[in-house]
Amino acid sequence: MSSASLSISVQQFATTVDPARNLELVLDAVRRGAETGARIVVLPEASLVRFGAAPAAHAESIDGPWASAVQQLARDLGVIVLVGTFQPAADGRVRNTILVTGENIHAGYDKIHLYDAYGFSESADVEPGNEPFTFEVDGVTVGVATCYDVRFPELFRELADRGAQVIIVTAHWGAGEGKIDAWRLLNQARAIDSTTWVVACDQADASTAGIEEPSGPRFGVGHSLVVSPMGVVLQELDEKVGQLDVTVDVAAVEKARQVIPVLANRRLRVAV
Repeated sequence: MSSASLSISVQQFATTVDPARNLELVLDAVRRGAETGARIVVLPEASLVRFGAAPAAHAESIDGPWASAVQQLARDLGVIVLVGTFQPAADGRVRNTILVTGENIHAGYDKIHLYDAYGFSESADVEPGNEPFTFEVDGVTVGVATCYDVRFPELFRELADRGAQVIIVTAHWGAGEGKIDAWRLLNQARAIDSTTWVVACDQADASTAGIEEPSGPRFGVGHSLVVSPMGVVLQELDEKVGQLDVTVDVAAVEKARQVIPVLANRRLRVAV
């Protein structure tokens, strides 16, 4: 079995409607994560500006100044950072992009599944992506998913087929009755579906951080968590600002795939 492992720091905080203020929050969080010795520091979806603000007014390329500041700090500290931003799209909407930046990488995953649910229409402002995304660090393949993506098992299986041993989920999860239970359950299910580690980072509840949300639906419930390849929740935060640090063992993925080889046992033609 592989002896590879990967240290990850999950930074759960709440962002504002001011990108400059959010950049300060992001850079501080990256520093905190790097202090733990983590190789990857994970920050939430919509860290550039929280949902409820018009994202097109604040969107910028991942080569723009906001993302470049994150890139520079990541390189200086020797970490890979995942952080949620918005890029301009061709039709006046934006792309909901998770920036992945640091040594030898500066790229982005554009959210594929848009949150047109519970009376909210993310697609009104956001153009969907269409390509799953993985990257490699220290010999470990990492997949990326964003928020509503977690309701779609086929994406997680595709990431596993592309070699992912760890899948990082970033989110600005909608609040409401049963939503925390759904968040936890869905991350567990996706870990089981793909027999990968799932490391999920949500925004904290804004009310616990003294941040006033724009009018409309509430986003951010906290409860960032780490789920084993067998679907066991090993760590979980509450709704407040906080962090969790984990070292994932790739051997656990290999063992899970021997014990319950759901990827190998698939019979897609029967399912269709």
